[in-house]
Amino acid sequence: MEGLIQAITVYAIPVLFAITLHEAAHGYVARIFGDQTAFVAGRITLNPLKHIDPVGTIIVPIAILLVSKLAGGGGFLFGWAKPVPVSFGNLRHPKRDMIWVAAAGPGANLFMAIAWALFLKIQLVFSLNETFFVEMAKAGIFVNIGLMALNLLPVPPLDGGRIAVGLLPHRLAWQFSRIEPYGLFIILILLATNTLGFFLVPFYRLGLAVVELFI
Repeated sequence: MEGLIQAITVYAIPVLFAITLHEAAHGYVARIFGDQTAFVAGRITLNPLKHIDPVGTIIVPIAILLVSKLAGGGGFLFGWAKPVPVSFGNLRHPKRDMIWVAAAGPGANLFMAIAWALFLKIQLVFSLNETFFVEMAKAGIFVNIGLMALNLLPVPPLDGGRIAVGLLPHRLAWQFSRIEPYGLFIILILLATNTLGFFLVPFYRLGLAVVELFI
């Protein structure tokens, strides 16, 4: 139990920052391209309380941390926040602008992973050796690269699915978008069958490669 409490303490701030900036980035970019929905709803904010989903942001990640600790491994941290409302029809060029709105979330996570990496490097360069903050920086990198990788999967309604819809020709995009109601079930099946990690590896390695440029 002590190990679980320590893990929650270390991961709490990175997770809150990761989901908050991820969701706020979607709304901010949507507003730039003409959709005011998230702004009117008060979701373009760094207040994590506006983005927390009690189940996806708190219960599920803690449960996964508990199971991984009991199993004696690091595991895969999985969770979600309340989606920022975006009315794609309000965008000036819906199909094209959808790509940028969707990419903003993973982009924000990559930016935060780099920021945590720089924070870790500063501690190491100046030999601060404060275990708690070193572990928090590592958790920040892990959480943000993981969230980026997960969201880049080309499965609607994940960001990667939205990007794919924006890039595909109109007919194929329409057919592909019909997968969206089943997207969560697809992810859960991949998770339950231990195959999700296989599809995440390329995105995870790409994120780590970028982060390593700053360490």
